[in-house]
Amino acid sequence: MIFSKFFSKKKKKAAAPRTRRRHIYGRYVLISVVILSVSFLCVLFLLNTTVVHAEEWNEKGDRTMADTMYIKPLRGDILASDGSILATNLHYYNVRIDFRASRINELKYLESIDSLADTLAYYYPQKSRQQWYDHLYAPMKKKKADRSRFYLLLKHIPFNEVERVKKFPYFKRSSNPNRTGFTTERVLLRRYPYGDMARLSIGRVGQTESDPQIHGISGLEQALDSMLFGEPGIAKKVLFTRGTAFWTTKPPVNGTTLTTTIDVTMQDILEHELGQMLVECKGEWGSAMLMEVATGDIKAISNLDRDSTGGYIESMNHIVQAYEPGSVIKIVSMLTALEDGYVNLNQVFPIGGAYAYAGGRPIRDSHSPAYLPVSRFIEYSSNIGMTKLIAPHYSDNLNGFRERLRQIGFFDRFNTGMARERPPYFPTLDPKAGGHVSLSRMIFGYATQVPPLYTCAIYNAIANDGKFVRPRLVKAVRTPDGRDSTIDVSYVRDRICSPENARILRQMMHEVVWGEGGTAKGLRNPIVEIAGKTGTAGIALERPRDKDGKLILTSIPFKGGYREGKHNRVAFCGFFPYENPQYTCIVVISDPQGPYGPGATSGTVLRNLALKMFSRGYLGGSPDYRENPVTATHPTLYGTTKPARTSILHQDLHLTRAGILQTALPSKNKPSEVPDVTGLGIREALVCLEAAGLRVNFTGTGYVTSMEPAGGTKVAPGTRVNVTLSQN
Repeated sequence: MIFSKFFSKKKKKAAAPRTRRRHIYGRYVLISVVILSVSFLCVLFLLNTTVVHAEEWNEKGDRTMADTMYIKPLRGDILASDGSILATNLHYYNVRIDFRASRINELKYLESIDSLADTLAYYYPQKSRQQWYDHLYAPMKKKKADRSRFYLLLKHIPFNEVERVKKFPYFKRSSNPNRTGFTTERVLLRRYPYGDMARLSIGRVGQTESDPQIHGISGLEQALDSMLFGEPGIAKKVLFTRGTAFWTTKPPVNGTTLTTTIDVTMQDILEHELGQMLVECKGEWGSAMLMEVATGDIKAISNLDRDSTGGYIESMNHIVQAYEPGSVIKIVSMLTALEDGYVNLNQVFPIGGAYAYAGGRPIRDSHSPAYLPVSRFIEYSSNIGMTKLIAPHYSDNLNGFRERLRQIGFFDRFNTGMARERPPYFPTLDPKAGGHVSLSRMIFGYATQVPPLYTCAIYNAIANDGKFVRPRLVKAVRTPDGRDSTIDVSYVRDRICSPENARILRQMMHEVVWGEGGTAKGLRNPIVEIAGKTGTAGIALERPRDKDGKLILTSIPFKGGYREGKHNRVAFCGFFPYENPQYTCIVVISDPQGPYGPGATSGTVLRNLALKMFSRGYLGGSPDYRENPVTATHPTLYGTTKPARTSILHQDLHLTRAGILQTALPSKNKPSEVPDVTGLGIREALVCLEAAGLRVNFTGTGYVTSMEPAGGTKVAPGTRVNVTLSQN
């Protein structure tokens, strides 16, 4: 029995290891089957991808790796003539809240909504306190999974305001965005530090229907957009060890910076004067431009239109739009007559009350005498005289007048950089279709269209002894790599007339202001002598245009003609100072109300502009109107009556200009003169006055500027002297 038990235990012990081995082998087999199955599936999927559907996956891979991203370039700046920034790019920030941040505390947020709404309403009053509360609470009405990760709180605020918002209730709890959800998004915006100053000339940027990129949509921003915009960069998707990412293959080229000819001070004066006049005369719109005679630089340009509230805003660039110019065109007509050589300035023409040329409606003069010499046609602005002088010369060649203007470059495009610049329009005349009548009207500013820009340029050429300089709005460019390039002054024509004929025309324009029959006698001013020409034209009915001057196409047929009633467009174009012309200016005002003529409106704007420019030293003269100007004085560095004390100024500081004050010190017991201590410091003054036996009261600090009694007055010892000191 004992042996049998012993052997049975032994057998059980021997069987145990075999059982464990069977379990281990079974696991190995199971793992091997799993590995083989997975390997088989991998091979199967590999074959499916690389063989069965190879073309699809290759195409998808090519699409993924072919993804490109355009990198926006930095748009170039636009600068004033002195380097002041007119248009630039600035970084702003959008403040957002991530309501699905990992550690955001909803309870704390709800507790802070009241105080946060109060603070936002205080600093950003565009929304009321209740509106801010509703805006802040709106996301909490949704489930957390449905809340926005980019909920907009504030848009386009500068960095200093971002730092302030971080200290608002709730946000100041933590600087960790995961706790507050506070996030910022940086955006680059185009900004104009001077606001609407010369807005239509500088232009604006925006998106268009055809291009979502930010491009120029008006003014210089549009006309020179290709230079300002730069070249976009390209980034392509590249395969890296840990995935794909965009890699810049072509870096962006930033835009070119443009330096304009605009003078900020002149621009401010011109806009102010034009705006003031429009308010006074209740005009429909006004436009003005100031040019530098020698260079053609457009120093200031303003366009103001009446809005629905009765105020005036920048709306349409009328300077480049074409209108019937009225009598300002007579200078151009007289120029052609002088150059063609058929003018005798002393020849007298009968004017009369009316003159019917070629069977047309009678031409009338409003204020001409019965007879006038040719030299005074411009002074009296005689329509009849100009027609009798010029129209017969072209009776056999009606288009000769137009051709003469073409020869002097009157129809050449200036390419100033202003968008929608239009050349003058003079129609081709047919003798069988009223051409003779149309020619007579063209001579004094009707039946044709001329932009104020071109009128001003011709006047500028006359002021410039006949040299037809090209108007320009850009004078220099700076490339992205920092290289500066100056744009040279260019000429439409070397000359449009001889210097002698230019002098005659300037004299005629001078008499418009200073002559007995001048139409602008009210502009006389001895400080700045002005010469120019007035112009008045009826307002023709025009096709509707948008704010950029582009025609608005409608299905309704356009019917021409003029506005019924007394509606005129008045203009004055001239230059100053007369003896040495430096600037040319044109001012056009549409439909002034009341008894306002061109001299009282447009001419007054030009005169006030000239006077203010003179007062600020732009015309080369001193703005000091006093008969005996105060001579310049140098500041006092140190005042003393003892020359030995000034040696340090000469030896150590190397100052060579100094004056010695001589002051006599009288006896203390006898009446004597008060020492003149003007210019001394308080210590030196006290020594001198007390040594003379006088008592001293003083006020102020610095050096003695006045004293009572004055120096040299005879007084008794013990007299009190009041001394005033100043730092000036």
